[in-house]
Amino acid sequence: MKTTEKILILVEKDLETRWVPTLEKSPYLITFKNDPRRATEEILNSPPELLVLQESLDAILIADLTKALKNNLNLSFLPILWVLKKENVKKDWFEIPADDFLFEEADGEEILSRIQLAFARAHRSADNNPLTGLPGNTTILRAIQEKINSEEEVAIAYVDLDHFKPFNDRYGFARGDEILRMVARVLSNVVLGRYGAQGFVGHIGGDDFVFICPFEDVKEVCEEILQDFANLLPNFVDPEDWSRGYFEEEDRQGRKQRFPFPSLSIAVVPLLPGRFKHYGEVSAVAAQVKKMAKKIEGNSYFIDRRRQPYETKKR
Repeated sequence: MKTTEKILILVEKDLETRWVPTLEKSPYLITFKNDPRRATEEILNSPPELLVLQESLDAILIADLTKALKNNLNLSFLPILWVLKKENVKKDWFEIPADDFLFEEADGEEILSRIQLAFARAHRSADNNPLTGLPGNTTILRAIQEKINSEEEVAIAYVDLDHFKPFNDRYGFARGDEILRMVARVLSNVVLGRYGAQGFVGHIGGDDFVFICPFEDVKEVCEEILQDFANLLPNFVDPEDWSRGYFEEEDRQGRKQRFPFPSLSIAVVPLLPGRFKHYGEVSAVAAQVKKMAKKIEGNSYFIDRRRQPYETKKR
């Protein structure tokens, strides 16, 4: 099945001849070019979705073109693959912002695999949250739907950072970003540290996160996350505020108010076989469970047990 993803491959004629039999059967819309100077204007005016550049055609021009594309805010995510001679593989890849490389000896199957890998990596990066690097909404929803379809007994846990806005107002956006990254690290260290690729951590946006783990372990996972967060929080609060046990910030009327330190609320939705058919149903239940989780002061979790008694836990 053909796709609309356009690829421009700028290589010598002999490589084109070698790769065409494989690539013409691929689902991509592929155009070959052999003259770098003529191709450069076309690439800049009508960029493809992926670009393959052979360095030996014109090393200086290829390097300048790569930098120009990556410095363009609208094109910085364009995957660029370099084709190199083996003796020229040693590069300063911080200076040359290519995304991948392969050698001129590569056959059609290898270049096709590299293209597919580059697209997969680009799609993941485009969805990732720029602050934390965690997968964003598209990947989160896909992960939840995959768990529903597989009928695994897992827990979908929605994590909120409570009292984040007044904290941000008090300490500034830089400190706020630091605490969000800290939450991302805690979730990743606990969930991915335990389960590797079998676990999942995502960043919905702002102060909202999601993780997925085996349902039988979710209580223990929540306990560890909340404890790690509590241990690290003092590093993000000024000592004088910490000693008082609260911080003060003005409201919109200019009156000073006391606010508690940020805390985590975890709303857990079990994915029991047959309970859900679509990720939207999980989101609807999660919205209800979040309300219950936020009623508990401090770091806490709330497990939805509609078929059993509710279970709450405060730390």
